[in-house]
Amino acid sequence: MDFEHSPRTTELRERLAAFMDAHVYPAERVVHEQARASGHAEVPAVIEELKAKAKSQGLWNLFLPDSAHGAGLNNQDYAPLAELMGRSPIAPEVFNCSAPDSGNMEILARYGTEAQKERWLVPLLEGRIRSCFSMTEPAVASSDATNIEAEIRRDGDHYVVNGRKWWTSGITDPRCELIIFMGKTNAASEDKYRQQSMLLIPRNTPGVCVVRNLDVFGWDDAPHGHSEVVYDNVRVPVENILLGEDRGFEIAQGRLGPGRIHHCMRLVGRAERCLELMCSRSKERVAFGRPIANQTVTMERIAQARVLIDQTRLLTLHAAWKMDTAGIKGARKEIAMIKVAAPSMACQVIDWAIQAHGAAGLSQDFILARSYAQARGLRIADGPDEVHRNQIARLELATH
Repeated sequence: MDFEHSPRTTELRERLAAFMDAHVYPAERVVHEQARASGHAEVPAVIEELKAKAKSQGLWNLFLPDSAHGAGLNNQDYAPLAELMGRSPIAPEVFNCSAPDSGNMEILARYGTEAQKERWLVPLLEGRIRSCFSMTEPAVASSDATNIEAEIRRDGDHYVVNGRKWWTSGITDPRCELIIFMGKTNAASEDKYRQQSMLLIPRNTPGVCVVRNLDVFGWDDAPHGHSEVVYDNVRVPVENILLGEDRGFEIAQGRLGPGRIHHCMRLVGRAERCLELMCSRSKERVAFGRPIANQTVTMERIAQARVLIDQTRLLTLHAAWKMDTAGIKGARKEIAMIKVAAPSMACQVIDWAIQAHGAAGLSQDFILARSYAQARGLRIADGPDEVHRNQIARLELATH
């Protein structure tokens, strides 16, 4: 493969970097202050202002390979842009490239009917609404998606939904209007991968009850948030089914592949920024008569962080290239490898950066503590390390 950026990627990367420097980084503290002032109940106004600016400059929906709606980039072209956006916790939303909306838009673009696209995809692409994805359940080990127990039952011209979900990220966002829900339509099927379906549920449908919001290492991520939700006899029309009954697992596999690439490249970007902060801080802080940058232990950590970041970037770019050339199924091993490597790398680099900052690294004055919480969460989200390691091993053993 060729690691050289395409002319289109190079041009977008330069414009994206300039926008980040001029608008995104300076707004991070403003977003924090506006969110705190509203009790984390309202979307910070600066976010919508930045979205409008990004959209006007054509830095919008860059993740979507469909050139009719997005930038028309493949995974390898988009990866460096995702890395840049990952440097800031607010950037992906500013460019309408944030989870779970990006994955949901890909689902709708790939599997939705024309009516579903008109109702949900268009406003999502325009950034007028947001969405959430409801799959994980508290009562079962959801790392095995075939375990899910939530029920989708046909009743005439409607489906009736019952179940309890959690880590439904974004459902408390006041702009959230769509839930993509995964449940079982055919629990009796002998094929455990043909029991599930995905359903489009309007957020305001009666019976959708948010039980509580969940914190990640103390971060509530409000108003976006992560919630536990009960679905109590929720009724939606049959035309809200995605692709067809019993095809939910198929959709999930199509959604998670690109999503994992996006997460991993964003983690590379965040780790890169944290290494920059670590270098700057270690040159400024003096302990025992000399800058801590001159302490051997600090130098070793900086060197090792450089190696780990570059290794992971190359591994992720290779996975993106493999997805473009062999498809999601053909790149299963490479996708699993980056999903193990990137969060672990980011956790280690961010941990070293926190150490270099001392007590300040634990505070809200830097992006380090929040970044660590996000990176650690991604060792579980979209499949835990153990599941991906098992898949890597099975695929490797199959070649011998």
